[in-house]
Amino acid sequence: MDRTVDWDGSGEGAVSAVDQRALPGEYRLRRLATVDELVAAIADLTIRGAPALGAAGALGVALAARRHADDPARARDEAERVAAVRPTAVNLRRGVQRALARLGEGPDAVLAEACALLDEDEATNRRMGRRAADLVTTLCPDRPLRVLTHCNSGALAAVAWGTGLGAVRELAGRGRIAEVLACETRPLLQGARLTVWELREMGVAHRLCVDSAGPSAIARGLVDVVIVGADRVAANGDAANKIGTYSHACAAARHGVPVVVVAPESTVDHATPSGDDIVIEERADDEVRTVAGVPTAPPDTPVYNPAFDVTPGALLAAVVTESATFRDGVWTVEAPAPAPAPVTSGAAP
Repeated sequence: MDRTVDWDGSGEGAVSAVDQRALPGEYRLRRLATVDELVAAIADLTIRGAPALGAAGALGVALAARRHADDPARARDEAERVAAVRPTAVNLRRGVQRALARLGEGPDAVLAEACALLDEDEATNRRMGRRAADLVTTLCPDRPLRVLTHCNSGALAAVAWGTGLGAVRELAGRGRIAEVLACETRPLLQGARLTVWELREMGVAHRLCVDSAGPSAIARGLVDVVIVGADRVAANGDAANKIGTYSHACAAARHGVPVVVVAPESTVDHATPSGDDIVIEERADDEVRTVAGVPTAPPDTPVYNPAFDVTPGALLAAVVTESATFRDGVWTVEAPAPAPAPVTSGAAP
């Protein structure tokens, strides 16, 4: 598989992205040559997943810097448009800010910074996957494990390898996966369309699980561990992930099943004290009123469609990043790592 998000250097340059809306029916790349096209692709989930959004944000600044080389104020305005598209995912704004910090050095320096972020992604995710797999083996029975996951946290959600599903990939390589229950993840079915596609590509045994059946599967003893990614983790360990994660975590806590969140340091926002301070994106009504364009409810039905919910850190066995672990209310750093820059303008409080 190509990188989920990359730079296409042909012509005046563009962002190349796997069109995640087309999967599983078709694997195709889209070329996004303008900030308008990139903003639309982020909004309609052509590009999605916290680390992938961070990469897209940085590349969006590169686009703006090249198109407005003689007008840095305009380039900054365009960068802010990119950063503001999806407010819950802290990586998006962090990616924008990282590339924007080099705007004064010119477009080539901005592009170099964005490409450096891309290059770091796979190494970061592999390290994180190893650390998460090591922890899971200490939390779970010494046998191949039955994993439940929600949404998509694989290579498609990153530049390469993946976060939560990257840990599953690592466990599978160690012979420690019996089966993955992949929740369908309403309303856009990222689990059914994307996670199942990735598990198939990986050759990992899996079944598709109705979202509302996840807690029941946990209660029936069909799950040894829940492994998910996150779009923002607050300082106290509260984790925002795709809507539906919280119900799995409640069931898991009730039945003594560990829940492990796997996310890069760039997803941890120490400036956000708790999950109560995370802005939750609400999406379009028609995402719920229709499926693949087919109406499933009267067209004027009012809809509640939050993209995420927040799982309290108290319900999590751990949050694992590439260099830190949150357990029992405490962050422990395994090795010194530069802390992500604070999120500034336009961020969730």
